[in-house]
Amino acid sequence: MDAFFASVEQRDNPDLRGKPVAVGGSRERGVVAAASYEARRFGVHSAMPSVTARRKCADLIFVKPRFDVYKQVSLQIREIFHEYTPLVEPLSLDEAYLDVTENLKGIPYATQVAREIRAKIFQETGLTASVGISYQKFLAKMASDQRKPNGMFVITPEMGPAFMEQLPIQKFHGIGPATAAKFNRLGIFTGLDLKGRSLEFLQERFGKAGSYYYWLAQGVDHRPVCPDRIRKSVGAENTFSNDLTELEAMKTALQPIIDKVWRHCDQTGVRGRTVTLKVKYADFHQITRSRTLSGMVEGREALEAASFELLSALVPFPKPVRLLGVSLSTLNTDEESEPPQLSLAL
Repeated sequence: MDAFFASVEQRDNPDLRGKPVAVGGSRERGVVAAASYEARRFGVHSAMPSVTARRKCADLIFVKPRFDVYKQVSLQIREIFHEYTPLVEPLSLDEAYLDVTENLKGIPYATQVAREIRAKIFQETGLTASVGISYQKFLAKMASDQRKPNGMFVITPEMGPAFMEQLPIQKFHGIGPATAAKFNRLGIFTGLDLKGRSLEFLQERFGKAGSYYYWLAQGVDHRPVCPDRIRKSVGAENTFSNDLTELEAMKTALQPIIDKVWRHCDQTGVRGRTVTLKVKYADFHQITRSRTLSGMVEGREALEAASFELLSALVPFPKPVRLLGVSLSTLNTDEESEPPQLSLAL
């Protein structure tokens, strides 16, 4: 979906149409959750601090997020997907993989399926969607960014190798700024550079991910579309109105975060063995610390104890802390798949 949260807000409030809109908190500590395309022209994007966004666009309009509305629209869109194929793998509220090789409508061409789905989404929700079409998941994802907003792009098997070779390494889906910088230090700036490195070279420097990068560069991605993806972890986090410097204050701030995580575990019956603490400092440098227990975390007290232990090990804190998060992974529902983390907003 194109600028999903912001587009929903512009749809529901005509006064926002054609104007730069940011969904998120406008306060000094706020963060942009989504930006309209009018705002993106000024360099505003998701995950950007609200203060920075305001500096980039003085006329930026901040709107409080309505996640219940976004979820409802997302479910409406997924119903449309399922009219065409049962093989729908949601990645988030606004994105999904669909395998339409054998679709319920018997349509022979993926491009035709895509046109019908985009038209139906617009007809039923008033929102636009962009589609990437290819013979494997990675290239389909890359294709989906080529004609935004409200566009469609196809990468055929003939186009695939050349597209991959010219792709800047920082544009590879799943490669963030830190990993891209590491690639650059190794002299790898494009898919072609990556393709020239051996499997052993990449495994030595990137571990298990090295194999994934190697085969991507060779144009190989055999991952199927998995309609029943099982969550790998459950977590919650919070950005504080003021930076924290004292351990006891941080322990107090962790309480509602731990409550949120355990409430989900209690309601779903999910249990896990690995507790991870996330810390973001005032300068936005972020670290994580994890501990894997011998058995499942069976109570809130155990989750709290492990979280506090990880936090206490960081004393003395090198810088004030602006965000803390806790997640639980190695779940009792884990399988071979690699699903995304469920983020529970506070």
